[in-house]
Amino acid sequence: MSYLAPAEFATKMVDAGESKIFMSTKDTLIRAFMAGAILALAAVFAVTIAVQTGSFLLGAILFPVGFCMLYLMGFDLLTGVFVLAPLAWLDKRAGVTISGILRNWGLVFVGNFAGALTVAFMMSFIFTYGYNVDAGVIGEKIAGIGEARTLGYAEHGFAGWMTIFIRGMLCNWMVSMGVVGAMISTNVSGKVIAMWMPIFLFFFMGFEHSVVNMFLFPFGIIMGGEFSVADYLIWNEIPTALGNLVGGLAFTGLTLYSTHVRTSPKRSR
Repeated sequence: MSYLAPAEFATKMVDAGESKIFMSTKDTLIRAFMAGAILALAAVFAVTIAVQTGSFLLGAILFPVGFCMLYLMGFDLLTGVFVLAPLAWLDKRAGVTISGILRNWGLVFVGNFAGALTVAFMMSFIFTYGYNVDAGVIGEKIAGIGEARTLGYAEHGFAGWMTIFIRGMLCNWMVSMGVVGAMISTNVSGKVIAMWMPIFLFFFMGFEHSVVNMFLFPFGIIMGGEFSVADYLIWNEIPTALGNLVGGLAFTGLTLYSTHVRTSPKRSR
């Protein structure tokens, strides 16, 4: 069959988390670097479509192409390992420790950031012909996004910080549904459909994805956005990453694990 029952793909989630924890440093960094780079290109692609067509909806519909490509190639996003790695510890897999989980998260963060930053410099060079001309409407649009989603939140103080945090939660609820959804199907078309739906939803709703932001905000600073690295970290990346962790693990990882792996006994008639 091309479809796996929840009890089957939930076990695959735990297996995937275990394999990522024990992956070599080299492989973890390479896979994370490529994931960050591809997702960054998808973000540029979506913004370009939205600017040129005037339709943000169309950009959101096509953005998931990047997520599908990186997942099918076996690359890793921080948002995915946030959900999968802890499940192996909860399942008491041999040798899985908290330090191993944190090591995996740290390496994937570094790899994702390096990949996204590389694309930020490459695209900024392309848009400006080597920083010799203005970046045009696309560059201005991304710089504006950076200002609105840092200083715009900062204006509201703690309420703004919590708004980003909750948007990060909602984002990885959807993104992790895409990660897990791909495990439901055993063919490529089924995997793509299962990934496309929640990724489209998160992007169109404007939820906050820590890896997408690793591209958008450095690129915005390079393009002359009037916000600082500290603004980016305090008023976006940190609360977004924390929200991604809590939302993905609580709403997707733990719910599926608790009801499909650690299933409670059936009630007596």
